[in-house]
Amino acid sequence: MGTKTRSLLVAGGSALAMSGVHAQSSVQLYGLMDLSAVTYQTNANANGKHVISMGIDGEPWFSGSRFGMKGAEDLGGGLRAIFRLEAEYRVSDGAMEDPGQIFDRDAWVGFESDTFGKVTAGFQNTVARDAAAIYGDPYGSAALTTEEGGWTNANNFKQLIFYAGSATGTRYENGVVWKKLFDSGVFAAAGYAFGNHTSFGTDATYTGALGYNGGPFSVSAFYNHVNNNGFTNQAYSIGGNYRFNIVRLNAGYFHYSGDQGALGQRHDNAWTVSVKLAPKGPFDYAIGYQQMHASNAAFDDSGGTANANLGFNPDTGTASGYKETLYASMFYHLSKRTELYVAGDYMKLHDGYVVATTHGARNQLELTTGIRTRF
Repeated sequence: MGTKTRSLLVAGGSALAMSGVHAQSSVQLYGLMDLSAVTYQTNANANGKHVISMGIDGEPWFSGSRFGMKGAEDLGGGLRAIFRLEAEYRVSDGAMEDPGQIFDRDAWVGFESDTFGKVTAGFQNTVARDAAAIYGDPYGSAALTTEEGGWTNANNFKQLIFYAGSATGTRYENGVVWKKLFDSGVFAAAGYAFGNHTSFGTDATYTGALGYNGGPFSVSAFYNHVNNNGFTNQAYSIGGNYRFNIVRLNAGYFHYSGDQGALGQRHDNAWTVSVKLAPKGPFDYAIGYQQMHASNAAFDDSGGTANANLGFNPDTGTASGYKETLYASMFYHLSKRTELYVAGDYMKLHDGYVVATTHGARNQLELTTGIRTRF
């Protein structure tokens, strides 16, 4: 009887093969480093002073730096066992992003086949986050896939992602996710995160998403229901993108409602538009705009308008207002793995909308330069 091969993929995809009686399997080690080397931010303290630093509080602009491993084993009959473990750290000081949590980006295991799709269990992206990434952020994948999608990391236009969150942030803890991309181009996904309480459904999240890849365009929509400390949060969104020649256009709408107990219901309406240009050569460019309108929104413990789906301070009252943000970037690609960038955003706050990091100011400008590389 012949032996089958087990391979270990290491940095950059090279492989080490070992003979054995096991089914064919592989483990890949990978990573990404993003360093926003020089960042300028206005209204960085209560005196209205600016700051020049390495990143925003040490955080890179576009991508959380990470290292991880992922693997698959062929179980036969088209069925594969899969897993991913991924941790995030800061290049600026070498610290872990979340001290005490080693794998703070991914820790899941599951099965995948062309017939029934992909089922994973553990710590992972919310379904809503992945479904909305194709229009909420111009820097990720334009097409819907069963892979997890990323959003930009630390800046004033990231907060749309919280409409697609859970009771534990923009990733599920104790989550089970199913995704499938059909041959017709239809994408379907569902997710459930257990609250792990004696009362089933307490602090749980459930999500459904549908989408379609139609050649030059992709569209998707999600419904998200979050139970958080006895409060119910609901959100839905729809959007998509269209690609032609060197241009990608993105647009999307988000609606959110949150129960705030005696403070009453909160209602948000948000929308975004963006365009990315990728001409032949090493440069690409992006520009985008978004508005987030919050009605009767409570504040968090820092004094800012609370992000959707997360906790709020019941003792500070509510306010209504909106935030608008304009952002732009330019990348210079040195290779397929490494690039330099310049980026910036300008945020303006209206009426009762508050962002704690502006220290009472009604606007903020952020500019950065950086380098990103993958291995």
